[in-house]
Amino acid sequence: MTQRPLTTIGFDADDTLWQNEQFYRLTEQQFIDLLSDHADSDRVSARLLEAEERNLRHYGFGIKGFTLSMIETAIEITEGEVPATVIAEILDIGRDLLAHPVETLPHVRQTLEALSGNYLLVLITKGDLFDQERKLAQSGLGDLFDAVEIVSDKNASTYRRIFSKVGDGPERAMMIGNSLKSDIVPALAAGSYGVFVPHELTWSYEHVEEPTEAPRFRKIGHLGELPGVIEGLS
Repeated sequence: MTQRPLTTIGFDADDTLWQNEQFYRLTEQQFIDLLSDHADSDRVSARLLEAEERNLRHYGFGIKGFTLSMIETAIEITEGEVPATVIAEILDIGRDLLAHPVETLPHVRQTLEALSGNYLLVLITKGDLFDQERKLAQSGLGDLFDAVEIVSDKNASTYRRIFSKVGDGPERAMMIGNSLKSDIVPALAAGSYGVFVPHELTWSYEHVEEPTEAPRFRKIGHLGELPGVIEGLS
């Protein structure tokens, strides 16, 4: 009996299953407006990105770390003279970011329903635990997954561990996501298939070159194309 090439499929969450980055962009614009008397928009954005990257090892990924990075940036740009009222407004827009409704992307539910039962489906997402749990609950997609893994970071060892625990190992697994850096490249390094689903908005920190020479790399325009890719593996 021929062994199936694929038994387990991992899905990223933010900007793969539902909208995320667009809300960060709106919040960043509000932050830029708050500091418009102190610096131009390019400088504020650049300093904020520096703070975010610097703070990842302290706060991890997610809204809480983003909010703290906005506060730190405001202090730096105003040379310590940022008014308490501005800090309060930053905290308010950070809380607003946590309250955005979940907007699932096209073809998500149909694709998950088509694959559920035939494959082990696992949600693999990084970020704040409470926020990711909230979004999964509001999405109504939770029952379609056999496992949920909320991790602090995504690397090859992360995928080896999860796919060995949930399924039959990374070699018989596939990872789907919009981030080449977090979802695709490390999954390929673990020995899995990696299917890149580009999103029109992706955080600049997540940009790397497409691994087009990797034999297990695939790229699709939307999740509705995924079943066809999977069928092509047989």
